[in-house]
Amino acid sequence: MNYAGIDPHPNNSSVGIYDRADELAIKRRRRNDLRKILSWLEPYWIELVAVVVESTYNWYWLVDGLMDHGYRVHLANPSAIKTYEGLKHTDDKWDSFWLAHLLRLGILPQGYIYPKEQRPIRDLLRRRQLCVRHRTSHILSLQSMITRNRGLNFDGCQIQRFRDDFIQKMFDCAHLVFTAQKQLATIRFLHRQIKEIEAVVRPQIQLKPEFEKLVTIPGIGDILGLTIMSEVGDIKRFAKVGHYSSYCRCVSSKRLSNGKKKGENNKKNGNRYLGWAYVEAANFCKRNCAGARRFYQRKLAKTNKIVAIKALSNKLAKASYYIIRDQVPFDANKLFG
Repeated sequence: MNYAGIDPHPNNSSVGIYDRADELAIKRRRRNDLRKILSWLEPYWIELVAVVVESTYNWYWLVDGLMDHGYRVHLANPSAIKTYEGLKHTDDKWDSFWLAHLLRLGILPQGYIYPKEQRPIRDLLRRRQLCVRHRTSHILSLQSMITRNRGLNFDGCQIQRFRDDFIQKMFDCAHLVFTAQKQLATIRFLHRQIKEIEAVVRPQIQLKPEFEKLVTIPGIGDILGLTIMSEVGDIKRFAKVGHYSSYCRCVSSKRLSNGKKKGENNKKNGNRYLGWAYVEAANFCKRNCAGARRFYQRKLAKTNKIVAIKALSNKLAKASYYIIRDQVPFDANKLFG
């Protein structure tokens, strides 16, 4: 029985095969052409048990192509793979063998292969998140410039409603007026992009039955609900609620020893899009739910705003896990007491 490992790069992929004796059978570097990779794997088809592909930013075409041609494919989670530190030399070819070796031993940390037909909508919602983050950064930049030069403080909603004539009256310097106008134009452009994406997404996808009760959480509307659904996929892949909240990047990554902090573990483990979604939900929830507001204020009295809102997002992530899994509506009394 043979196992193949593939380490994809922007323009080529390293392919290695382990044979039944746990020996390095063969290694090749192939250009990122699905036909060439399939042609190279074809002689090993009969005894090839599975193929493992490292989860990089460009794995879609390779994993889909291999699965369409009948290969059993596994997706490796690179952030959870521990490389043997006793080795003196490693390279891309060795990495492909290491993936195959871990798969053969049954200890390969695997990623989730999201269904092919649902990925375009998920990627579109990710583009929306990107536009929202950029819009927020431009709003904060304009807000800072106004406070710095005029000593005035406007919130984000007020800034988005600014008119051009109001900007001209606010500053006595032509360069400041020009800068503010350009930032305001960028904010308006990004706002239009966000609304256009939402208009396309809403008719194309609806919340699955198991996710419909997710919108009973104060702060989670249709768009955030769709975002969470598209990123989670199958809730059954999380055995425990702690696994889910960790995947949502809602738990601490501190490394402790004898009650003292000794450093940080891997902060990148998990899904950053879910982490963003639950922080957004927490910010809305504390405005609309009295229990969430009290919980946030208690945390805020002991720590800073970032940690307090992250603690609230962790509560919402755990609540949403049970809501999706058990098909029950949100209950603020159970969550906040």
